[in-house]
Amino acid sequence: MPTTAELFSLKDRVALVTGGAGHLGTPMCEALAEAGAHVIVASRDERKCRTVAEHLSASGPRALGVRLDVGDEASISAGVAAALREFGRLDVLVNNAYGAGAHRNPEDMPLEVFESALRGNVVAYYAMMKACLPHLRASGSGAVINIASMYGIVSPHFDIYRNSAFYSPVHYHATKGAVLQVTRYMAGYLARDGVRVNAISPGAFPSPAVQAAEPAFIEELRRQAPMNRIGQPHELKGAVLFLASAASSFVTGQNLVVDGGWTIW
Repeated sequence: MPTTAELFSLKDRVALVTGGAGHLGTPMCEALAEAGAHVIVASRDERKCRTVAEHLSASGPRALGVRLDVGDEASISAGVAAALREFGRLDVLVNNAYGAGAHRNPEDMPLEVFESALRGNVVAYYAMMKACLPHLRASGSGAVINIASMYGIVSPHFDIYRNSAFYSPVHYHATKGAVLQVTRYMAGYLARDGVRVNAISPGAFPSPAVQAAEPAFIEELRRQAPMNRIGQPHELKGAVLFLASAASSFVTGQNLVVDGGWTIW
């Protein structure tokens, strides 16, 4: 029987994280690297990815920063190929990249914005899974972690956004809800191949820029959470490590909600 340390170890495993140089992606990469994984930090900003990869490599296993646009199939293929050239295998995919789109109310949002959001998020997540699937199968214990949102489960409290420059647009809720269903579908499809597919639904984790620009908005978010605060990025590290490692070897098709209790109401 493996020890707890062995269950959570990712030694010699290889993980690819899209949106890996961002507000939430960076601590996810750190969690995987600190557990022993080689991490491919991927996003459209190659410079930022390389900076994060250098930070990871300085204190852990070798990491790689690559440019990868999840909305471009050729870019996805090139990014996955770069990971395989460097490490020869792929064990974990974290689908985290998100194209925000317009933060506008439903009446003012052009249909093409809604359609673009679906393609840039739902289709992109599926495209990443499809590109990585042969390598995750070959791993023998592959894991996919799709980053959804509490807003894929519940609707917003609209009063929070009424006096804010920020808006929780309908396409965000639609795409994150769809991600959860794609997760369940692919979990069932891949269960007998030894590939687990799960999701994490964070909320609320506003960026430092949002916190600085809208303190009243942040206060409203805090008031709505049972734990009476917003989330800190490092608080996703445990969830990512759990779902990427053998600690969750009998867990698939699940949605791990990390929201300070927001969705209990």
